[in-house]
Amino acid sequence: MDADSRARRWERWEGHAALPLGIASLLYLAGYATHVLAPGLPPLSHDVLRAVTGAAWAVFVIDYAVHWRLSGRGPGFVTRHWLDTLVVLLPLLWPLRIVRLYDVVLRRRGRPRLALHARVVLYSGLSALLLGFSGALAVYQQERGAPHATIRSFGDSVWWTCSTLATVGYGDVAPVTPWGRTIAVGLMACGLALLGAVTGSFSSLMLRRFSREGDENGERPPGR
Repeated sequence: MDADSRARRWERWEGHAALPLGIASLLYLAGYATHVLAPGLPPLSHDVLRAVTGAAWAVFVIDYAVHWRLSGRGPGFVTRHWLDTLVVLLPLLWPLRIVRLYDVVLRRRGRPRLALHARVVLYSGLSALLLGFSGALAVYQQERGAPHATIRSFGDSVWWTCSTLATVGYGDVAPVTPWGRTIAVGLMACGLALLGAVTGSFSSLMLRRFSREGDENGERPPGR
């Protein structure tokens, strides 16, 4: 299969797979949230929820395998598409597929897409919301009932997640378990990345606008 054929098949697959992946992300998030926030459900209900999240993971593995096959890169696909690899390995990142689904739906309906800066802000905001919710669930699951834990309710976990993603870090509550702290490191990195994307996009927009106003007023830098 030549490169052009692989590219066309890749594009067709992404168009067909976007909706199932988005639905799988929603099912995973709903199943995981119910499993964490409703521990008093009957054991059979929790078994069903685990089956739902497992089925969602299977959907992502199939999508990853198809992309690997269509890439024609062999083992090099893992490192070249490291973000896709990370999404498959870390369930915490699965809800971010919902953001991609939103973009695909807009393209299919032929609606005008937002400007680049607006898309960066919108997608960063949606990503922060989804990542924050799933991160709060994961940390709460690890911290509740742990000795000397300061995160004792889901509200505490949400507050800690918001301050972590915003890179504020008040320090009034913090994870004490090894897995809770591991999740915290990931959220810190994601928070820095999302904040940098929004800040960079806003700065670029302001510079472009001020440059345009300067050109209109005849204020050109020396040498132009």
